[in-house]
Amino acid sequence: MIDWQPLLISPDEAQQLRAQLDADSLMGRVLREQIAALESYIVQPVEIPGQGEAGGTEHARHKQNYFYINLAGRLFMICGQQAYRDFALTLLNGYASIYPWLGSNVSKDSNAPGRLFHQTLNENMFMLYAVEGYHCIMPTLTAAECGHIENQLFRVMADDALTRHAQDFDIVHNHGVWSVAAMAVCGYVIGDHKLVEKALYGLKGDSESGGFFAQLSQLFSPDGYYIEGPYYQRFALRPMLLLAEAIHRRQPELQIYQFRGQIIRKTCEALMQCAFPDGTLPALNDASKSMNIHDDGAVVAVSVCFHRYGYLPQWIATAWQQSTLWVSAAGLALSVAMQYEPAQQYHWGSLTLSDGQEGQQGELAILRHEDAGGELSMALMWYGQHGSIPRLHSALNHGHFDGLHLSLFNHGRESLRDYGFGRWVNVEPKFGGRYIPENNTYCKQTVAHNTVVVDAQSQNQGQSSEAEKRWGERHFFVVDHPAGQGMSARLDGYYHGVMMQRSVLMLDLPELEQPLLVDVFRVVSELTHQYDYCLHHLGQFVRSDAELRVADTLRPLGTNYGYQHLWDCARADVPVGQSVLFSWLDGQRYITLVSAMPSGGELIVARSGASDPHFNLRNEPALLLRQHGADVLFASVIESHGYFDEATETSLGARGKVARVSVLSHSAGQSEIQIDCTDERILRVVINNHDTPEAGTEFSVAWQS
Repeated sequence: MIDWQPLLISPDEAQQLRAQLDADSLMGRVLREQIAALESYIVQPVEIPGQGEAGGTEHARHKQNYFYINLAGRLFMICGQQAYRDFALTLLNGYASIYPWLGSNVSKDSNAPGRLFHQTLNENMFMLYAVEGYHCIMPTLTAAECGHIENQLFRVMADDALTRHAQDFDIVHNHGVWSVAAMAVCGYVIGDHKLVEKALYGLKGDSESGGFFAQLSQLFSPDGYYIEGPYYQRFALRPMLLLAEAIHRRQPELQIYQFRGQIIRKTCEALMQCAFPDGTLPALNDASKSMNIHDDGAVVAVSVCFHRYGYLPQWIATAWQQSTLWVSAAGLALSVAMQYEPAQQYHWGSLTLSDGQEGQQGELAILRHEDAGGELSMALMWYGQHGSIPRLHSALNHGHFDGLHLSLFNHGRESLRDYGFGRWVNVEPKFGGRYIPENNTYCKQTVAHNTVVVDAQSQNQGQSSEAEKRWGERHFFVVDHPAGQGMSARLDGYYHGVMMQRSVLMLDLPELEQPLLVDVFRVVSELTHQYDYCLHHLGQFVRSDAELRVADTLRPLGTNYGYQHLWDCARADVPVGQSVLFSWLDGQRYITLVSAMPSGGELIVARSGASDPHFNLRNEPALLLRQHGADVLFASVIESHGYFDEATETSLGARGKVARVSVLSHSAGQSEIQIDCTDERILRVVINNHDTPEAGTEFSVAWQS
């Protein structure tokens, strides 16, 4: 008789889920979709390939196999179909029969290789998925069958993790979350508590050098923000939550869901709080531009938080947006609640998320505005710690040099964009699907972001060892001003002898159809420098009030720090005291930038893709506004306006209402700008530059008669 205890689904919970198979509910639909996917897969010939390259056919098949072992086991518990159990058993037996005799994978990455995959991360993912699927069918197996699978597959994998790859097992990093989750769940399943102890507390047992509690203590700020950014946060959520659920069920005395002030809840919320209105995650640090809250980890997060932390409407609204659930008791509870709550949009409001283990290393600041029609706009400013922290571990190397980066989302699109990572995921001919060389030479560099570059060099000399010493500080964050909202932050020492302050206002003015974004970027130094105010966007150029000199021959803008990857396409002079207008069409909306450079300067129209012999980079437009001086100010207004639909040949409001921007005064005390509109209205905006502005004095906005 096999000693079996429920891990993630009990027999009673399986029976409750079985009752949903024909139900008109979200859980019923998800179950039917998963059954259809499984039945489509199991009719194919069973294939257990050998070793192969990263992202290749062998890699893909092993990945599919562990996913369907997991799904077959889970659905066997729910549906009771013998075919599902037999399929999972066939694959598990197949892997157990070959695994001990496999050497290290022939395809290697910078990380240590596993036996099936090019890196141990994927080996741990296989283990976590497969051992959970195995657990679901265990009660139907003989002792001999269990012994074969456990001794020749899972115990070999565990021994590899704890001996051959011990340095990767204890890593405090998103890879480490997968390794400890796989080990702990395996330990629970096969009844080896020593494995569980090592996974929870680390090989040294100190909960600091490694282990699950070290991960929870060191990787997240008190607000739940993850050290490497949302892309890696969503990746770490699934193993983190599966292990948390297993701990809660097997060792409730550890009170895992209360650990560190409910850090599990906070990090799930933080992921949702920083997402753009369409659910896409901002591309902070190395990140995919397509990753969103439909990711498996985010789906599990919504179900778990609703089930373990109480009934909250934001989880119901998010589940409607995801249109799926985690198949579990947690997901069932959420599905039942959704039957009484109609689908509706929920946004998390304007907020800041602290960064750093103690929450003292900068922030992510977000402003959101909902118009009368329910459309959401969002501005995000980043001034947290660098995402590469060699002091903690060499694997924490995904940071970008992008302090005071600004992203803007409106009309369903990211209007001011972050490039994200340089990588063709799993496209093996493209550098093995890994990070391309241009990820370091362009994507991580400051010029690839919406911020100011000094002397055509990246912040902190482009060195992670320098960047980890610094982070930004909040100047003000205001959400209750009569004219709108504002956020402001400072960087000091990112460039030697230079202080930078960015103040971004999202103004809600009835005279304008959309929120007006005012961006005042102040740079202070005792020495003269070259300053490039960079903006990245998509879309088609519409018009400019400057006379553009288009390059006869394309040349790179520079030789390093990312400038070598930008084509110098066109330039225009901006006279002293004048502003420059540049407008483009993005989707169905027009976007117009009007920017004042009090000392005069130059508008540079650029495009990524230079010095890129393998055409790895996307070709995207960029704008650089260049000034020279010591203390300078970039005063910009970004207006979204009009409507365009090519199918109906409709174009409305192609010209915005903002005509000019000028700087009236600029000092250590305040920056005052004037915005002239086409209807002869004048708007004056004052930014308080004092170190600690009193509440209510941070900025002022007034129309002039």
